[in-house]
Formats: sequence, structure tokens, C-alpha cells
Amino acid sequence: MAAVKIIKVLGTSTESWEDAAREAVAQASSTVENISGIEIEDWTASVEDGEITAYKATVEIAFPVQNE
Repeated sequence: MAAVKIIKVLGTSTESWEDAAREAVAQASSTVENISGIEIEDWTASVEDGEITAYKATVEIAFPVQNE
């Protein structure tokens, strides 16, 4: 059985929560190899003057532990 490591990454977007989650995965994939799945832990947003200005997605990213 393989071991899996999970990290949390916060993605942000001015467009949507879905884009924020995609951004989290895109940023993580630049330094993490073999991402095998994600789980959205939380959706939040920044608000100014009654309008959402930034969507935020806290994403748990899973990838296999590498034996060196």
C-alpha cells in the first residue's frame, strides 16, 4: 500500500471559487509531482463595499510519498 501526503494550499481569484481552486492546484503543481486528488476544505471571500473582491479556496492536495 502506498502512503499519501496531504498539504493545504490557499488559492485566490477575482473571478470565482472554482478559479481559486484551479489556481491552488496550478501553483502546487509547479513544485509538487504526481498530484492524485484534491478536496476543497473551505470557500471564503474578501468583501469591500458590499461586493466580493477576492474568492478564496482552501484546497487539500494529495500526492504519493516518494521513497528516496
